[in-house]
Amino acid sequence: MKLVPYYRCSTSKQAKSGLGLEGQEATVSLFAKAHGAQVLKPYVEVESGKRADRPELAKAVAHARRAKATLIIAKLDRLARNVHFLSGLMEAGVKFVACDQPSANDLTIHILAAVAQDEAKRISDRTKAALAAYKARGGLLGASRPECRNLTAEASRVGAQAAGVVAKKEADTAYTDLYPIMQELRDQGLSLRAIASHLDDEGYETRRGRTWNHVQVRAVLNRFGS
Repeated sequence: MKLVPYYRCSTSKQAKSGLGLEGQEATVSLFAKAHGAQVLKPYVEVESGKRADRPELAKAVAHARRAKATLIIAKLDRLARNVHFLSGLMEAGVKFVACDQPSANDLTIHILAAVAQDEAKRISDRTKAALAAYKARGGLLGASRPECRNLTAEASRVGAQAAGVVAKKEADTAYTDLYPIMQELRDQGLSLRAIASHLDDEGYETRRGRTWNHVQVRAVLNRFGS
């Protein structure tokens, strides 16, 4: 069992003093020892729990997914304040466990995500009902509107562009945690092959679970550096 720890402190003062952070680290350490698990690189975030755009958490998720590891947190409230994020975590297919509630992992995510999905469905149903009523009164929708009849080619172009953006985002997300490491090693003067060797020694794998080579390292550096 491999674990990728994620620690979060609400303020920089807490992070510097170790208040809260040391307790989280101790809790994860005890859990790892009790389960004979290997602890991989930890990620520390100094951010409010109400925000979903947490870069260190994104790195932790990418690392866990690539290494086929479990994302571990000391307390469930480190993640559970944002249902939208939990839904995204479930879609990412990353396993996670909370030390304070080890049995409330996948089931808890499904319940919270189900609540969010139900609310989204209610909003969608209300929107559809309103549009149906508008159409019944003679209103025109979508392609029926005169100004939309000649947008087929444009719509196709926009759709293809959107698909490309999604594909690029998926590729970027996979190595969002490794690019800073690669760039730092590159700045130190290491060759691409030396960087690949360093990543292998540290236990990092590619998205396909393979070892690194210089071509893959160059591709990641070019992708984020462009």
